[in-house]
Amino acid sequence: MQQIDFPLRGEHITLDTLLKATGLAASGGLAKAMVAAGRVQVDGQVELRKTCKIRAGQVVALAGVRVRVLAVPAP
Repeated sequence: MQQIDFPLRGEHITLDTLLKATGLAASGGLAKAMVAAGRVQVDGQVELRKTCKIRAGQVVALAGVRVRVLAVPAP
């Protein structure tokens, strides 16, 4: 399984935006369709909320890829 470490700047990112930012979805519309189809898991559970807030420490999985969301230390 491929793993991507995503540095989170700020408190959270929405699930559809994360999928697009990591390149797992070519567009926001495709990201929303993938979530609606039940193809995305957050911390091991299927997530159907397209704009679910993803925070540091969470893991998003989709089609053999895991995305670890990491906190970026404040300057």
